[in-house]
Amino acid sequence: MPAMLHIPAGEFRMGSEEFYADEGPPHQVRVTPFELDERPVTNAEFAVFVAATGYVTVAERPLDPVGFPGLSPCDLAPGGLVFTPSPGPVDLGDWTQWWRWVPGACWQQPLGPGSSIDGKEDHPVVQVSFADAGAYAAWVGKRLPDEAEWEFAARGGLSDAFTYAWGDEVRPDGVLMANTWQGRFPYLHTGANGWKGTSPVGTFPANGYGLLDMIGNVWEWTSTYYSARHDTVDLAAGHRQVSGCACTPHRDRAAESAEPGSGIPRRVLKGGSHLCAPEYCLRYRPAARSPQAEDTATSHIGFRCARPLDDPGSWADPSPPGRDDPGPVTSR
Repeated sequence: MPAMLHIPAGEFRMGSEEFYADEGPPHQVRVTPFELDERPVTNAEFAVFVAATGYVTVAERPLDPVGFPGLSPCDLAPGGLVFTPSPGPVDLGDWTQWWRWVPGACWQQPLGPGSSIDGKEDHPVVQVSFADAGAYAAWVGKRLPDEAEWEFAARGGLSDAFTYAWGDEVRPDGVLMANTWQGRFPYLHTGANGWKGTSPVGTFPANGYGLLDMIGNVWEWTSTYYSARHDTVDLAAGHRQVSGCACTPHRDRAAESAEPGSGIPRRVLKGGSHLCAPEYCLRYRPAARSPQAEDTATSHIGFRCARPLDDPGSWADPSPPGRDDPGPVTSR
């Protein structure tokens, strides 16, 4: 289990108006002290959880035919999304050029049948959905961080005026600070200090709080429901003073977060991944965020856990899966 580091209370300017629209508007947020895993949860640690509980991840469960009427049985098979490099330059507006649905892809076979995590025990676990991350967190007596906590921690005590978690230079003194795409996305990757795909946790420098891999390597789940902009209604009402507060319970945030035409809530991912490239996804910054449906599992999403200092056993979701409960079967 990763060590937990103390993140002090503080106030910072959350968000940005300089890159992507959903990062705004910038606003002041006060974060209460909490603890955060030093690094993402690894394959080895997730394997211990599965062995102890018998948990079955979302990617290992077949799609619910009720939610997908008309699909053939083979299309209902368990699986996940896997990054597949294109043979050459492609339209960067069409993500299907480099993502494909792979039956059988799961945390133990992250790239599909025939792949393995052997020799990658110290890499971040991937192909885990929001429910999977939450189940693991509950099992170890923790929870997932919310977006404000995560962004504050990613800055490592550095002024919020800086673009990156380490300052304003992408490569200070020529040093690569995170596992991100090197080359031309999505067809030419020369490797991040030799790594293509995930890298062992802690391969790249820690931030000011001693946290590892807060930027790059894998995207990380947070407990925050996604919205196209930071919630200006709550901001105007002065509700976003402390991270994690349930500001307006009368609103159905889960429904609001869903992509149009879908009933599946989306949560905020933070940190970017080994697939982030400046020409396509310049999201390896603390303020950057990305929406992801709760039931989605991919080859570049992982997580780490948090724990508030005043309630070491709390959980952000009101109805988490139990230790021995694999959770509800959800559609993907």
